[in-house]
Amino acid sequence: MIQPPKRLLRTLYFALLTTVVSSSWAIIPEVTPGTPFTPLKPTTEEAITTQQIMSNLLRGHYDRKHLNDQLSSQILDALLDNLDGARSYFLSSDIAGFEIYRNKLDEALARGNMEPAFVIFNLYQQRVNERLSFVLNELKDNADKYTLTDQDTLQLEREDAPWPKSVRELDDLWRKRLTNSMINLKLAGKEDKDMVELLTKRYQNQLNRLHQSRPSDAYQTFMNAVTGTFDPHTQYFSPRNSENFNINMSLSLQGIGAVLQGEDENTKVVRLVPGGPAAKANNLEPEDKIIGVAQGKDGEMVDVIGWRLDEVVDLIRGPKNSIVRLQIVPASSGNDASKVISIQRDEVKLEEQSAQKDIIEIEDKGQIRRVGVIDIPTFYIDFQGRMENRPDYRSTTRDVARLISELKEENIDGLIIDLRSNGGGSLEEAISLTGLFIPTGPVVQVRGSRGNVEVLRDLDPEVLYDGPMTVVVNRLSASASEIFAGAIQDYGRGLVIGGQTFGKGTVQSLRSLTEGQLKITQAKFYRVSGDSTQNQGVIPDIAFPSLFDKEKIGESALDLALPWDTIRPALEKKPVELKGFIPQLTKEHERRIKNNPDFIFMNNQKILADEMRDKTELSLNVETRRQEREAYDERRLQFENARRKAKGMPLLDSLEDQQEDSVASNDANKTGDKKDNENKDKSNNTQAVLPDGESNELALSEGDKEEPEETDAMLEEAGHILLDFVQLGAGQLTAQRSQSSL
Repeated sequence: MIQPPKRLLRTLYFALLTTVVSSSWAIIPEVTPGTPFTPLKPTTEEAITTQQIMSNLLRGHYDRKHLNDQLSSQILDALLDNLDGARSYFLSSDIAGFEIYRNKLDEALARGNMEPAFVIFNLYQQRVNERLSFVLNELKDNADKYTLTDQDTLQLEREDAPWPKSVRELDDLWRKRLTNSMINLKLAGKEDKDMVELLTKRYQNQLNRLHQSRPSDAYQTFMNAVTGTFDPHTQYFSPRNSENFNINMSLSLQGIGAVLQGEDENTKVVRLVPGGPAAKANNLEPEDKIIGVAQGKDGEMVDVIGWRLDEVVDLIRGPKNSIVRLQIVPASSGNDASKVISIQRDEVKLEEQSAQKDIIEIEDKGQIRRVGVIDIPTFYIDFQGRMENRPDYRSTTRDVARLISELKEENIDGLIIDLRSNGGGSLEEAISLTGLFIPTGPVVQVRGSRGNVEVLRDLDPEVLYDGPMTVVVNRLSASASEIFAGAIQDYGRGLVIGGQTFGKGTVQSLRSLTEGQLKITQAKFYRVSGDSTQNQGVIPDIAFPSLFDKEKIGESALDLALPWDTIRPALEKKPVELKGFIPQLTKEHERRIKNNPDFIFMNNQKILADEMRDKTELSLNVETRRQEREAYDERRLQFENARRKAKGMPLLDSLEDQQEDSVASNDANKTGDKKDNENKDKSNNTQAVLPDGESNELALSEGDKEEPEETDAMLEEAGHILLDFVQLGAGQLTAQRSQSSL
């Protein structure tokens, strides 16, 4: 095992700047009167914290920037985008008024002067105040005029729309938004009276929260606009958010195990924590939106549209073994169909994130071959156990080494390492895990902000497994996963199959401040080939269909992400060249999946998902929307039944049938052993397909008889590719490799 490099782990000392100089700033003209609103004011502590943040950013961030007019301009644009990205609150005259700050925010930051930031934030608060007051008056006085029969449309993506020029133009936009909300509730089965009552309560709650805003809200919004101009992973955490971040990092949170973020007025799921309650419940996916939260089986559903993210998180958290019900809009539903799911809260335990093994049997040229599969949800290590020298402490490398030894005793013909949706974890474990498959040598390079490059090596000459192998990845495979997959690919040690990975190739550290913490990017990862894993990620040798939208998920989808680049290679010996095998392997792969029901189903799902993403507007006619939804659901049902028919499975009469089967399956899973549940989680019988086609449900056949378990189509195809690889001579390559020092 190698030790983590001290240079990456030590905390850098920085000077505390305490001089605060104030200056006068032009004030934005008075806003339109509305509900009384008390402006927020910056604090002295925030002024001191600002200077600490800027000192850290300018001296310690990987991307060396200067505090000048160019950075000031970027900060103003980022702030306006963070506040009103959908261009639904500010008027064009407001934006014109903010121009006085375009080249002055750098001076304000240098002095710790938060007055310009608070002027902008207070006007934003006032504009939100006016909009909520307007829509509440509409519900009170004009609700009966909303017939939902207009032939108008609502623009979905407004990031590039012009700023509204008048209050009348804003009123028209908000009438459309209100109409859309009514249609969503109508399609969900709400009566008119209940619909108006719910919406009134929703907007009144948002208005109440607006008046509960604190100076720290304005400060965090502004400082994250500042940090975001350096890169998307550099963030300021207020004292409250620092506590939340530390809880999540310790894995001691009793909740559902989901990473959430605010997006406009919604709370969106970013990813699920492997082994967490949500991941095991199989009913929540990345990009789903949470619009309501209820406690227990019978608690009242609380509408959380427009809530602060930390308040939504507080509602979702709760005691271990308690039930939380979430009303969600699935990413696959077309933006208007919601459903309610239940998740039992629990702690995320290390053993539930641990690597698991399986063997899949594949028919290959008339023979049954056995391919070992090791699923690694995250790169974990029990730091406390290692510090205490416990002989049985858990880690990814230790667990995988044990599983490989067990699989070798079962005479496997090849090995698949499944890193799909593995978001990373311990860098040390990524390096030591790579060492199980290669002799001693470099694994990853780390370049610091001053250009110094550190090569991190596997120092253990033993190769535990020298047979043929593949690594399966997808868009949510990130960070440590990309280091491992990239090293396997660069050494020619095995094939990488699946989807292009996330592209998270930067290193962050936490630094304490007078108020809160700063998470700052201080280094960048590079593969031994010299290519960065940043932004581009790892490109698979053979690509599988993916339901992930690269425009919305992945490093390249993040604003101002650091670019991909290269440095000098660190390979000490010429790697085994596998590119010559790729064309033939790809040809055989495409031949196999051409008529494969599961891959046809995945491609059809991708077509549907792409069509939904390409929609730029929504009809504001309830019957048109109803017809669109029915047509969409009918196509989904057709695709599912086509797959079922091709596989000899019973057909469904409706998508609801599958939902009922899914609930029954999940209830049955609770009584099965862990191994059975692992297999069922990987079944390919699903209504709402997981990203990259990984499925999450097991349907039951007609009557009381259960259907046979389905294999994971992607793993099975990865097994076929691996066996083709063996037939093409990979066995001789691995034999040569095991005798080489590389």
